[in-house]
Amino acid sequence: MEIVRVENLCKTYTNGENEINAVDHLSFSVEKGEFVAIVGASGSGKSTLLHLLGGVDRPTSGKVFIDNKDIYALNDDALAIFRRREIGIIYQFYNLIPILNVLENILLPCDLDHKTVSKERINEILKTLNLENRVNHLPNELSGGQQQKVSIGRALINNPALVLADEPTGNLDSKASDEIVSLLKMSNQKFKQTIIMITHDLEIAKYADRIITIDDGKIIKDEKNA
Repeated sequence: MEIVRVENLCKTYTNGENEINAVDHLSFSVEKGEFVAIVGASGSGKSTLLHLLGGVDRPTSGKVFIDNKDIYALNDDALAIFRRREIGIIYQFYNLIPILNVLENILLPCDLDHKTVSKERINEILKTLNLENRVNHLPNELSGGQQQKVSIGRALINNPALVLADEPTGNLDSKASDEIVSLLKMSNQKFKQTIIMITHDLEIAKYADRIITIDDGKIIKDEKNA
């Protein structure tokens, strides 16, 4: 079943008299439960694409459907609510709230939505991420890898329609990187979570089911992983 559909998506920036097509008439779809890596060199448009998929930035033209909803037909308030409920985002630099502990950071999307999460779901997430013994720690008391695990937990806790990972290993050493991508793969398989991951690292991309390569804002290759 299709969970994401992108139709003729464009994002154009103006630099003086020049127009830059960061995303240039992209169209593709993602099936529910699929793990997709989007790869490309710096400046290829992959991060801009991720922001458009996540409802963080509005396109110049084109459409993004998530779970059959045209997200850019929503006004800003409705889009913010949809994003909080249906899209989990994992950032390269974690974006944790420094005064909140591990559990509070993970539960933040639910608290903002006044939503109660079962103890079973919380314990399952903490156990999967190996954070049971860190629930009361603040972000500055954690390693980079542990902070990224918290970010993953926050993205997964609402069981969103889509999880977007923006260079999730870009700030980590190789050992922590392998652990984080293995966790994403496990969440994809265990929770049937649909994941779109942006990365410049082709070795990391090999964990995905499918790799989309973009250059100058256009898809140049779309292939299944062997």
